[in-house]
Amino acid sequence: MAVLRQDVHQNIQRLEMAHESNPSKYSNFVEMLKKEVNEGNARKGASCCKAFVWLTRSMDFMAALLQRLAKDPRQSMEQAVEESYSIALKPWHGWISSAAFKVALKLVPDDKTFITLLLAKDENLETLQEEMQALTSLLLPFLEEIHSILVSLHSCCLTTCLTWYITHLFLLLSNSAGIIRLG
Repeated sequence: MAVLRQDVHQNIQRLEMAHESNPSKYSNFVEMLKKEVNEGNARKGASCCKAFVWLTRSMDFMAALLQRLAKDPRQSMEQAVEESYSIALKPWHGWISSAAFKVALKLVPDDKTFITLLLAKDENLETLQEEMQALTSLLLPFLEEIHSILVSLHSCCLTTCLTWYITHLFLLLSNSAGIIRLG
């Protein structure tokens, strides 16, 4: 989780630096993203669009994880993290990042240790579940709005990732039909 935390922090810093460079011009993120899209800089290495997209994906991961834990806090932490990763981050990771995730997954604390870290002093498991449900119920509509903004801008990697999905779906279907043999 330290890698995710560092990535989130770097993306927030990138967005803050852009805002602070011209607060009146970048009074909101949508205008900042529109400017990069219009200038053709949205897909470049250190763009705010890329930072915003990856920050959103990280929040998608955390929301998925909190939903799973709120539903069943006694489930295997490794399983909850892996399922959340598969939904929110894996589609966007290459093989190196996916391999690094598999290694990092072995470092995830067990469910009891993790839940104990989340519990406030004198808090019980039911209260924690209610708090996780409340947080996700507030976070999910916010994330839906962010996704709508990104789609409306045709921002960053969305078009590229759609092409990636179509290509890999074709390869998967072709391979399962025996048309193309990979490896």
